[in-house]
Amino acid sequence: MSLHPSLKVDSAGAQQRTVLTRIERIKDLMKKGKWSDDMSVVGLPKTKIVKVKAGRKKKAEAKDDEKKGK
Repeated sequence: MSLHPSLKVDSAGAQQRTVLTRIERIKDLMKKGKWSDDMSVVGLPKTKIVKVKAGRKKKAEAKDDEKKGK
């Protein structure tokens, strides 16, 4: 049986999540050194999610360098 096209998952439409799971937040706090073993897993402090943007600046600089070199 085939899958209807409207039910397929497209990776292009995937967005970055804005909410972390509890274990992801604990791991992030451990990396930052803000977690101790005696802390409760309930009521964790907020953690900021860093959004990574594509590096288009290098391509633009390369084109500018090529134009200046000609």
